[in-house]
Amino acid sequence: MIYKKSNFYQLWKKKGLIIKPKKSFSWDRTHNMLPTPIYLGNDIFRIFFGTRNYDNQSCISYVEIRLKKKIVVLKYSKKPSLKKGELGAFDDNGVLPSCIIKKKKYFLMYYIGWQPRVTTRYSLIAGLAISKDGRNFKRYSNSPILSTNHNEPYSILTAPFVIKIKRNRWLMWYVSCKFWKNKNTPIYDIKYATSNNGFNWKQTGRSCIILKNGERAIARPYVIYEKNKFKMWYSYEKKVGSYKIGYAVSKNGLKWERHDNKIKFIDKKNKFKTDSKMKEYASIVAHNGETYMFYNGNQYGKFGIECAQLIK
Repeated sequence: MIYKKSNFYQLWKKKGLIIKPKKSFSWDRTHNMLPTPIYLGNDIFRIFFGTRNYDNQSCISYVEIRLKKKIVVLKYSKKPSLKKGELGAFDDNGVLPSCIIKKKKYFLMYYIGWQPRVTTRYSLIAGLAISKDGRNFKRYSNSPILSTNHNEPYSILTAPFVIKIKRNRWLMWYVSCKFWKNKNTPIYDIKYATSNNGFNWKQTGRSCIILKNGERAIARPYVIYEKNKFKMWYSYEKKVGSYKIGYAVSKNGLKWERHDNKIKFIDKKNKFKTDSKMKEYASIVAHNGETYMFYNGNQYGKFGIECAQLIK
């Protein structure tokens, strides 16, 4: 896939809120968080997201859209694709999608498992689920695929994004906690891991997107590899609840150049309000010669999934 004019200045035209919480079942009362798309053919994309129940616990569901000049919502899933894990497991209080790829006849979903904590607000650890039909997923294991260690002692190892470069070369970028400022405020950036099969991962402990002065967090990497160059969209913020979408490029996937000031969103009539305070969790797709961004707006996707189209 060739991603239209994505090397330098990026001007994104907002198309507004395209997917809203259906609120049809007890498990999807609010939020369409972390849009994670996969192409099915015939202009149809399946977009996975995290949705919440009455107790604010999340499961993974999806919606299918037809992506043309006009975006049409075709159907919502009538049941979760992946539910919260077993009591005591790393994901027993909720799951969120982060990345989905195809491996032979199977779909691999790298996801986020959530647990509340006592001394800190939460634990967020990466897991893996597998599907034959691309709708219903089962856990590869009840344990996570990333783990705390000497270099990464804190239980935020999350939001994995995976690319398969060659048959035995898999790369992952993920969010990793540097330290907790206080009980409610972790400080985290994006680190790097490698694998020869997509299941077993070696965590390098190396930071890829480094925090700037005054920044608190860099979150949810989404990486494209084309023409021997890596391109990453991510979320960054200084204060909690103020995410913006950033962009970086790399030749080797390890050393990145940030170009956050080259991302601009336009809304000439100022009619789209649901992302007025924050934009985050971008995913990028190229289709029919155009490039689209799916992302969340205010309150971490409480109102649904936004869309923007690259025009420059």
